[in-house]
Amino acid sequence: MPRSDEMWDITPKDMKKTMAEDKYDDCLACRITGSAALVGLGGYNYYSGMKHLRERETAILKSSSKYRMGSRRLGVTMLSLTFVGMGVWRALN
Repeated sequence: MPRSDEMWDITPKDMKKTMAEDKYDDCLACRITGSAALVGLGGYNYYSGMKHLRERETAILKSSSKYRMGSRRLGVTMLSLTFVGMGVWRALN
């Protein structure tokens, strides 16, 4: 019978073998749900963000903020595209 401390000895060869076997794989339903949620979030963010900017355009232009409509629209668009890109990446990888 091996000593109790020998049972816990791990060689680099054993670690490489274990890590090679431990590949994470998602089910199809998880990929579809995750990618649909991210793409939907991107679409909703774009729609609601642009709607909010249109509603508050006069107040934004009157304010003394250095961020005008163009930079705010760019921010909403880039955030939305990031979410959509993450959803596409999730579906493909």
